[in-house]
Amino acid sequence: MYPLFEFPTIGGGMIIALIATFHILPCHLATGGFWMAYFLERRGHADKNQELLDYIKHFALMILIFCFVLGSITGVGIWFASTIISPRAISGLIHTYVWGWATEWVFFIIEIVAIYTYYYTFGKVAPKTHMRIGLIYAWAAWISMVIITGILAFMMTPGKWLETGGFFDGFFNPTYWPQLFYRTMMMLAISGMFAAVMAGFMKDGKTQNYVVKTAGRWGLAGMVLGALFAVWYYFKLPATAHEILASIPYAAMMFKVSLVIGAVMAIYFALLIFGQTPLAHPVVAIPMVFVLFVGIGGGESVREFSRRPYLMPGYMYSNQIIAHDFEVKGIKSEVARFQKDGFLQSNYFVPADWRNINEKNYLKAGMLLTKANCVICHTMEADGRSSLPRLIERIGITAAADLAAYLKTIGDDYPYMPAFAGNDVERRAAAAYMVSIVPNNEAEPPTPAWVLNGDE
Repeated sequence: MYPLFEFPTIGGGMIIALIATFHILPCHLATGGFWMAYFLERRGHADKNQELLDYIKHFALMILIFCFVLGSITGVGIWFASTIISPRAISGLIHTYVWGWATEWVFFIIEIVAIYTYYYTFGKVAPKTHMRIGLIYAWAAWISMVIITGILAFMMTPGKWLETGGFFDGFFNPTYWPQLFYRTMMMLAISGMFAAVMAGFMKDGKTQNYVVKTAGRWGLAGMVLGALFAVWYYFKLPATAHEILASIPYAAMMFKVSLVIGAVMAIYFALLIFGQTPLAHPVVAIPMVFVLFVGIGGGESVREFSRRPYLMPGYMYSNQIIAHDFEVKGIKSEVARFQKDGFLQSNYFVPADWRNINEKNYLKAGMLLTKANCVICHTMEADGRSSLPRLIERIGITAAADLAAYLKTIGDDYPYMPAFAGNDVERRAAAAYMVSIVPNNEAEPPTPAWVLNGDE
């Protein structure tokens, strides 16, 4: 176990989600943008259209700055935030897919070299040579996606990896192919959106109209085909994911948000195809980028909720506790051990005077146990995001004994939450702390004797 990191009010999970959602815009643009650039550059040289070639140079510069500055910063931000919030999960992924990431980083280096070479040789080398540089970048970027998608899909559906522990058994998992094709289509749609934004800064005329229509075609194709692959992806999700989307109001709402915004974006791209060039004006196009961002946030929320209560389904819970035996690697369930021997005695970073619960420290121990089990998804503040006190208040539990009994059922009766990791005394201490932070709770506070001895 690692030291516990808590981000008050907002929650660590939301921090990762915000960074990751924004990161999708530059990384998918970086992946798909140069396929469009190659297509337009060929047309520009064939027609000897200098205005179109100038547009492509500006488009490449936008990708270089937006994707390789902001995109790189947010990429590092994801690693940093994930490492301090979920270090065991990152460690588990690295131990399983270090060579996958190493391979992806090779192609990322190729991307960096290629895009700088492409931009700074614009108009200085033969057109065929320049377009080949663009193709090298486009292929390297897409292969990066091919590799990263395997790791992302593994975090949703590990597949046979749970039985074999094999690299490729986890990589080519049940949701790999639908997710790869879905992300490929999304990279085209996002590229079309940013191409329209850049076209809005061009002077009116035939070239601008051509670019806007091309952006609309790429965007609409990406949205329509992406929707088809999303349906395939949806039906490849495990039954538990479908149950979560049906039973958790927030997940259901975000699912609907992503569908509605997908339809809005498809209509927008269709209007661009039919020559509605004013819709590419920055006053319209830039707000549409924010609409797209909200849609991506909805889709990512659905993905994250769908794998609850796990970080790695069938292996590690969202609170980084090993959920089940992983026989092929000789790893035993920590939940079973903690429920028998106790969590506090097993965690190196627990203060020595909290390891044995007594009449003086039971609320402090309960706080630590609550945060170790719950803080990855919930905040402890009444006004926080996904507030644990408000959740307890909504389900109508006010007495510590009732809450302790409820904690015993999660993981079975409530499969979207991890099973409580702790023995009976620790469970009662956690329940005592939880009821103490519920606003306006008028129930009689639990006694130390009840925490230590219980009456169950």
